[in-house]
Amino acid sequence: MYWPLTLVGALAGFALASIPGLLLGGLLGQVLDRRLGLRGWKTLGERLVGKSAVNDDALLFVMLGRLAKSDGVVQQAHIRQARAEMQRQALGEAGRAAAIEAFSRGKTGQDNLRGPLQRRRGEAQELLRACWRMAWADGKVGQAERELILLWGKWLGVSAEAQEALSAGYAPRRGPPTAAADPYQQALRLLGVTADSDVQQIKKAYRRLLSRHHPDKMAGSGAAPEKVREATEATRELHNAYALIRQRRGFR
Repeated sequence: MYWPLTLVGALAGFALASIPGLLLGGLLGQVLDRRLGLRGWKTLGERLVGKSAVNDDALLFVMLGRLAKSDGVVQQAHIRQARAEMQRQALGEAGRAAAIEAFSRGKTGQDNLRGPLQRRRGEAQELLRACWRMAWADGKVGQAERELILLWGKWLGVSAEAQEALSAGYAPRRGPPTAAADPYQQALRLLGVTADSDVQQIKKAYRRLLSRHHPDKMAGSGAAPEKVREATEATRELHNAYALIRQRRGFR
């Protein structure tokens, strides 16, 4: 049940202790109801404050959408990175649709993320790694991207120094313009770890991703054949990346 603004306006007019005031209040309430499509104080509050708060499930992709748009143009590299993050999280069809909607919402830049981020401090590393992967997706980090991530890191309780270390883990290595991408760095990015990550962190990341993408798990959940094929390909890439990292780092 709600209080129509027409009634609220009428009551306000009555408070003026005059019949003309009562009529004027009712008239103003009708204008608000009809012209703004408001049904009560709750709706009015939503209009004044703006969009509803970002929920936890949408937060990451809202952040990635804002980063992708922060330099003015969303590039194909950003789109590919967003898809990679969806794959990394093993999102189903409904999850992908929600992630795409959140990514588009993030591009508008209208949400205040301070509160949602402060509630997710326990996931700071995971959120910030995903942000730096998005920022470096096109091979460089713009000033607007860097400032956004540093601000978000502050709200998440992560120091600027720790942020720079995270960023460095995803930065492309310098080399000749024609040099091919470093397979080792690509393998690290795929697993969501850095060259400084310890062995246990690497193993944990690999097992977590493997569990998410395993084709047997997808098939057992009734996924479409196309999704099973995608999971098979993702699993193959994870195996190859992990094997390369083990060889380079010298662990079993």
